[in-house]
Amino acid sequence: MFTGIVEEIGRIVSIKKGAQSLVLTISGNIIFDDLKIGDSVSVNGVCLTATTVGNKQFTADVMPESIKMTTFTHLKANDPVNLERAMPADGRFGGHIVAGHVDGTGRITHIERRDNAVIFTIHADRSIMDYVIYKGSIAINGISLTIMDCTESTFSVSIIPHTLKETVLGDAVIGTEVNLETDIAGRYIRHFMGLGNTTDRSTSTKSIESLLVDNGFM
Repeated sequence: MFTGIVEEIGRIVSIKKGAQSLVLTISGNIIFDDLKIGDSVSVNGVCLTATTVGNKQFTADVMPESIKMTTFTHLKANDPVNLERAMPADGRFGGHIVAGHVDGTGRITHIERRDNAVIFTIHADRSIMDYVIYKGSIAINGISLTIMDCTESTFSVSIIPHTLKETVLGDAVIGTEVNLETDIAGRYIRHFMGLGNTTDRSTSTKSIESLLVDNGFM
């Protein structure tokens, strides 16, 4: 489990491509204080397992499912990536619960500076937007952020200068694709309500109405 508080910006050292998989070698600094083989590291929001560690570099295997759901197909050597080690049991919980299981990708459609904040607007598929709510939490490339506005197909977040400086969002431009992980609590609630992963709004509405009727609220 992660908190969405990025520890540092690392770099892709090399990428070994398989038929449907990748082996990434990533360099950094801070995370190597206690990193060992088998540890989990969030790389741009994706939970990966360190398979080798040494000389302030680690390698990690990326499975076909992770490639399909993330922006990893666009990675190149020397690209910057957000890095966060898994949260220790006695650690400070500064963000929100982030599993490192990316739901899909979104694309930045608008960037606006407002005083000391920069507003990013991101377009995402319906499968993700169904879990996006005003003032809810979302992880963008592994960064814990609060949703300040949302429509049927977009949402916006406000980012302070420190976050821009300490994460890869500082280099983002309109059109940049990002990894998105919605709030895990919302996913479980939606599942237990019987809505599952449906993308049909009429089915979702009917399920909610049926639930309310069955429990005497309508």
